[in-house]
Amino acid sequence: MRTLGVDLGTVRVGLALSDPGGILASPLAVLPRSADLLDRLADVVLEHDVEAVVVGLPRSLDGRERQAARGARAEARLLAERLDVPVHLQDERLTTVVAHASLAASGRNGRQRRGSVDASAAAVLLQSWLDSPAGRRPEEGSAS
Repeated sequence: MRTLGVDLGTVRVGLALSDPGGILASPLAVLPRSADLLDRLADVVLEHDVEAVVVGLPRSLDGRERQAARGARAEARLLAERLDVPVHLQDERLTTVVAHASLAASGRNGRQRRGSVDASAAAVLLQSWLDSPAGRRPEEGSAS
């Protein structure tokens, strides 16, 4: 099952895609924020045969949901209305920090990281969902 991870930023939107088995997340693309964002996300879902979408929920470090989280919830609802696949929310605390650290460890400097950090953060977000109980699917043929 391919799953799309979406890291909603105010300027850019990072996208990540899982492998067909739903085990490993990889950065896919960075889209500019635009009025046609929902249409572009719907196109990505169709193009990659996505069966579920995971949208980042930006909570504060103490776990509270503030204005950004309310905005992400509203956009996730709009996306769910637009798509024929389930849309899930996943806590995205520190995903950008982890993405920056991972890209720095791979030898990329600040300028090189800037262009890909949003997609990398989406991959961190998606991987955390895939590894969670919500993201795990029962093995084929198993009873549950």
